[in-house]
Amino acid sequence: MLLSHDAPLGIPTELDSIHNYYEGLVIENLRVKLGDRFGNNDYVADIACVALNHLPPRYIRHDVDMAFYLSPNERAEMLDKVEKAVKKAIKFVDKSNKEYDIE
Repeated sequence: MLLSHDAPLGIPTELDSIHNYYEGLVIENLRVKLGDRFGNNDYVADIACVALNHLPPRYIRHDVDMAFYLSPNERAEMLDKVEKAVKKAIKFVDKSNKEYDIE
């Protein structure tokens, strides 16, 4: 989400609904792909950040809006981009020297 409920300067909390549509797609892809390793928040967050930085931003307020306006071909293309970005991100993070508590 773009803002938190404790946003400074009296920014309306209605803006809290603004988010990148790819975030949910990346997290769902990671949940399926990582299985038991999905529980390690640092590991998952690092992979998600790397993947999201390789995807174009698609900011929306409501997921249902995106689902309504996407053609089946556009959705398939987005899912393919997510698959590729997540796969590359996992390889990148796994090659890093950072240690994770992965059980």
